[in-house]
Amino acid sequence: MHKSLQYIINQDGEAVGVLLDLQTYQQLTELSTDDEILTSLSWEELQALSESMLSSKKQEELNDLLARNADNTLSVEEKDNLDHLLAQVDQLNILKTRARYTLQMKRNQNTA
Repeated sequence: MHKSLQYIINQDGEAVGVLLDLQTYQQLTELSTDDEILTSLSWEELQALSESMLSSKKQEELNDLLARNADNTLSVEEKDNLDHLLAQVDQLNILKTRARYTLQMKRNQNTA
């Protein structure tokens, strides 16, 4: 068992609580107060998310729509689709940034 973690067991042998050393507690509470931290993801999941990108099919579609938009040849439906794809790219970039930020915060805590 990790020294910074101890379980409280009731008379039936069920874990009913946990004790953390002060350093571990401070690290956990510090992370949990930052709304940008992605606390429920593993290190590997954070790395994968931080390096993610649009699928090649969606990227090709986006490139085509952007080129045709520059030529003013998009229909109303295509403009809506372009707006939707750009919104997806924005959301993906936000998630990637949050994943990178979370990784950096975890690295900083491990070196502290």
